[in-house]
Amino acid sequence: MRFATYSALFVSGLASAAASAEKRDTSSAPFDIYDGPTEQDTLYNDPASKLEYTLSGGQPYPNPLYSDRLGTTGPLLLQSTNLIEQLAHFVRERVPERTVHAKGGGAHGYFEVTTDTGANYSMADLFSTVGKRTPLTARFSTIAGNLGNADSVRDLRGAAFKMRTDEGILDWVFLNHPVFWLRDPVKFPHFIRSQKREPQTNLLNKNNFWDYLSGNNESIYQVMRTMSDLGTPYGFRHMNAWSGNTFRAIKADGSWVYIKISAYTDQGVKNNTEAEAVLQAGQNPDFGVQDLFDSIEAGDFPSWTVYFQTMTPAQAEAYKYNVFDLTKEWLVDEVPLQEIGRIVLNQNPTNYFAEIEQLGFDPSQMPNGLDSSVDPTLQARLFAYGDAQRYRIGVNHKQLPINCPLNPTANFLRDGFMNFNNQGKRPNFVSQQDPLNVEQNPYPNENHTVWTGTALKYLSTPSEIDFDLPRIFWNGLSATDQANLISNVIGHLGLASDQSIKDKQCAIFNHVNATLGQAIAKGVNCTISS
Repeated sequence: MRFATYSALFVSGLASAAASAEKRDTSSAPFDIYDGPTEQDTLYNDPASKLEYTLSGGQPYPNPLYSDRLGTTGPLLLQSTNLIEQLAHFVRERVPERTVHAKGGGAHGYFEVTTDTGANYSMADLFSTVGKRTPLTARFSTIAGNLGNADSVRDLRGAAFKMRTDEGILDWVFLNHPVFWLRDPVKFPHFIRSQKREPQTNLLNKNNFWDYLSGNNESIYQVMRTMSDLGTPYGFRHMNAWSGNTFRAIKADGSWVYIKISAYTDQGVKNNTEAEAVLQAGQNPDFGVQDLFDSIEAGDFPSWTVYFQTMTPAQAEAYKYNVFDLTKEWLVDEVPLQEIGRIVLNQNPTNYFAEIEQLGFDPSQMPNGLDSSVDPTLQARLFAYGDAQRYRIGVNHKQLPINCPLNPTANFLRDGFMNFNNQGKRPNFVSQQDPLNVEQNPYPNENHTVWTGTALKYLSTPSEIDFDLPRIFWNGLSATDQANLISNVIGHLGLASDQSIKDKQCAIFNHVNATLGQAIAKGVNCTISS
């Protein structure tokens, strides 16, 4: 057996080493700290039938169900390492679930450049050549619910892509809507808490749900999108995805444009009605995860076509909406889609926890040629996402195989929990004795965004412009989709018991469109004053 062979080799090696100690070659290190991990990697895909049971330290053990005790009926002993190790690990084997995006599924694949558009706007190497493929891992999720959430609930969906480029990690953290519920990032914790379980009952409370929305009118466009059938997509393969936030694409000469990024499903958009979503939740609450897995397993690889929308700084300044407002989208008939590539998922995970649950996204991770803008919600996400992973899976989470870049990394980050690549003996500070090389600035900094103005405490104020996109959306719906939206709102808002909250929300819908507002008000027993 494998372990007996290792023992014999080890004993033989000791004897040999003792006999030739004086002849040992000291020009190379006799011990490699990564021998152990390398050995474990060789076993990763071996079937259990080829391996022997061991304790966590590698010690062979005769039976995984043995416990040490006094006789056959006596008490257990503290020396029962096998029992203690299994129980101690069992109560610690779950990492904290994500506060948002807790439930989801994912797969591996690649991003392929299909046009030279990306290279025309960005110096990032992943866009450099048509046909170039960059390996990636995708994760799709619901947002507000817990880990046991049904995949078909009415909610936004996350669609995140981790690309392992030749110049480092690129994380795209998208949603299946081009907008969000807010544009002031300090509101985010309050919004999420209003959608989750309340402190006293630990139940979802419809008053809380609509309390936040009725008090923050800028959310109305996302409210209407979510209450339409777009709020209950059919699994994960049949939905589009948008960056929402505004980024910048930068060329080597320092010139740049603002960009929004989107991924349109090649499978076609498909949504559930409310009744279909409820039925699907009851029949298979894991439908989205299973549908994605089964399609890939069958060789039906899902794909998305990826686009840029671009604006020069002058165009952005003149645009009718604030280009940094996450409650506004860039309408495609005004800011055209420009294809840059496609995403294909063609490999299911071997181990869900290691490859999907431990997957951590951070939109601050971008190679040269892509950069952030002054978008306030993006600025908050640049901190919050990375910090969420430091809390959830550890300060060294980028050393986990699923999050690890493919290109070499060298910096001054050391130590901390679960560190298994501590960068050897290199200095952990900026040293003159053994200095790290640094690249030159990739583009002139003076051509980038200039921060002007005086720091101030600010909160945006809802205005008439916030009702522009909701009216466009309403008028673009078919009669059936309008009826479904009204029915979905009545079914949900009608469960709120606070009359003042219902009255405020009905007034907001009425300000979008009188037909919409009056129909909802009638359905939830509200009267809208003229």
